[in-house]
Amino acid sequence: MNAISNKIIRVAEGKHSTLSHLYIGGLFCCYLLEDTVRDHKVAGETAIPPGEYGLLLNHGADMNKRYAKRYPAFHEGMVEIIEIPNFRLVFLHAGNDHTDTSGCPLTGSYWVRVNGDYEVRGSRPAYEFVYPLLLAEINKGNDRLVVENRLPHRDWVQAP
Repeated sequence: MNAISNKIIRVAEGKHSTLSHLYIGGLFCCYLLEDTVRDHKVAGETAIPPGEYGLLLNHGADMNKRYAKRYPAFHEGMVEIIEIPNFRLVFLHAGNDHTDTSGCPLTGSYWVRVNGDYEVRGSRPAYEFVYPLLLAEINKGNDRLVVENRLPHRDWVQAP
């Protein structure tokens, strides 16, 4: 059995945000921004729980229609993270801060910290870079994703 090479590794927490690294095929590809990590996922307010999940292309969601118009040259469906207990329609997509997500990871080329929260910048270029890579992984059957918390102690992250 091969080790899963697609990973979200969480590295820092802000007041309402979580900063992560996205690895595709074992290589770092971009930063991700999610909502706060909690013990139980709350719709629209928390990050995906740590664990192993599937990836698939969603062709029916409203977001899929918007992204098909935005990226007609390469869009083949939204990359959805599936098998999250009691949740669906969790997509990797573009956005900049925790108000741009309802529990979905947002792509970013780099990050900043603003008023105690993390934000990602260069979101669309990051999405345009990782989407074809994820599509290729899914198409070759490497459709699993591991989410890991490697967060420092919260007092350390919140210190000035």
